Amino acid sequence: MMTKLSVNINKIATLRNARGGNYPNVVKVAKDVQLFGAHGVTIHPRPDERHIKYQDAYDLKQAVTKEYNIEGNPIVKFMDMVLKIKPTQVTLVPDSIDAITSNAGWDTIQHKDFLSEVISEFKKSGIRTSIFVDPVLKSIEGAASVGADRIELYTEAFAKQYALGNFEAVVPYDACAKLAHQLQMGVNAGHDLSLENISFFAKNVSHLAEVSIGHALISEAIYKGLQPTIEAYLSNLE
Repeated sequence: MMTKLSVNINKIATLRNARGGNYPNVVKVAKDVQLFGAHGVTIHPRPDERHIKYQDAYDLKQAVTKEYNIEGNPIVKFMDMVLKIKPTQVTLVPDSIDAITSNAGWDTIQHKDFLSEVISEFKKSGIRTSIFVDPVLKSIEGAASVGADRIELYTEAFAKQYALGNFEAVVPYDACAKLAHQLQMGVNAGHDLSLENISFFAKNVSHLAEVSIGHALISEAIYKGLQPTIEAYLSNLE
């Protein structure tokens, strides 16, 4: 099966917020990326609302007719929002309040009790759960033990090494994907994946269900246009 593409539209909100008002409109962009072939829309609201705002998450509920993925640290405000919206998927990310961007996966062993409780709440509402993890086998085992439906492999390290010509950097990701599949979890991936490396990654990581891409895709779209960029990603994921 083809790996699905979920487009993270945080950067659209960043551009909008720079001038105030509602242009570019994140709801329209969400509709457009689906029209252009993306399989879903991802947002990552943070407590300071510096890009996607909590209200955006509610406004997007009706606009996203494909898969709706909301990422974030499961603080009380975030959990309340997700439980009200009931997106297709919630991706748990352990980012601190002042983080510029996500920079680490969960220690699923250390935070086992907390993650188990959070995931239980989401699954009661029928929301698919995914845990953002580093490519470490123990973390994959830990994700299974807390009841996650999927993992999302944090791919920054791969992207940096790939740019240096170290193609073996994909090996631990494939090993983790195979273990996750064995443990009956789906496999997602994201962070610094781009048109430069996505084809190689998708071809060399087993059981890859979905990639979530925002910063690179929106940056590439400045030159290529949004629709051609999405189409290029879809072609590279076939």
